[in-house]
Amino acid sequence: MKFLIAALLAIFAYGLNADIDPDSHGPVGVMGDHYHKAGEIMLSYRFMLMSMRDNLNGKKIISPETIVTSIPNTFSSLPMMPAKLRVTPTKMNMQMHMLGMMYAPNDRVTVMGMVNQITNKMSHITFAGPAGATMLGNFETKTSGFGDINLSGLFKIHETAQSRWHINAGLSIPTGSIDKKGSILTPMNTRPLVRLPYPMQLGSGTFDLIMGLTNARKWETWGWGSQWMSVMRLNKNTEDYSLGNQHKFNTWLSYQLSDRLSASTRVELIHQSDIKGRDQMIIAPVQTADPDRQGGQRLNIAVGLNAVLPDKRLRMAIEILAPSFQKLNGPQLSTDWSITLGTQFIP
Repeated sequence: MKFLIAALLAIFAYGLNADIDPDSHGPVGVMGDHYHKAGEIMLSYRFMLMSMRDNLNGKKIISPETIVTSIPNTFSSLPMMPAKLRVTPTKMNMQMHMLGMMYAPNDRVTVMGMVNQITNKMSHITFAGPAGATMLGNFETKTSGFGDINLSGLFKIHETAQSRWHINAGLSIPTGSIDKKGSILTPMNTRPLVRLPYPMQLGSGTFDLIMGLTNARKWETWGWGSQWMSVMRLNKNTEDYSLGNQHKFNTWLSYQLSDRLSASTRVELIHQSDIKGRDQMIIAPVQTADPDRQGGQRLNIAVGLNAVLPDKRLRMAIEILAPSFQKLNGPQLSTDWSITLGTQFIP
């Protein structure tokens, strides 16, 4: 928290006096929102922290006790498996460090690459035995490592003094692990080491096509834009499943507060499909192990600040996001909030 407060104070301090435009890019939570002029290189770093709490079944909050007494276990036909779920997640925190680079070989094409390091933590309640609502205990699982690598191109299709359009096209390369293990607490009070459920894995395991369309506009001290971006799985991975396709639509509005500081607000709509197929090593009476309880729709609202330094090389940004609407293929943990800090540097 002290780090976040310090970052906010730094942004406001930089916004007092300046001679350049802080509004040349979209909010820091939007990827691939701008292209560059021929020969330009830009390096970027982002840190994102996301918190998830409360289980939703559709749009309604559902308690752990209700989950374990009413939600069927998809593995109930297997030997020694209970009829209902017996383990429920209660919260999850995800930290992501993202390093990116953009380079424009000419005025019409900008290439972009991004690598990330992910840390996931999930807390659970285990209920005793094959039925009932008697709590046995709590446990936490954690995974950490590199995620998938994204390589993409931004292709300019139209530009005027006040408007820019470009196509986003790229590929996600499966470098993130999909076989992370952890110790769990079972309803029979044992602690085996097992392959962890899908949300705890670090990558997709598949080559994924990334496609999108972005428009950004500027008029005096106002800026606005919109972006559609989709991630489509091209195949099943080595564990015989593929994550669901994801479609995002973002629209944002910004206002230049001074020569060095701008504020922004953003609306994000996400549609996430369920997993296709199944990892035969992920078997447990918990919702996160069910491929059919991974999708849903989310509507998020974000606010941010963007600042530049007088040397025209460094941009700093912060954005805080919270959900306005969630309808999940549950039970499933809902998003509580997220915060993104970022800096972009042109050497």
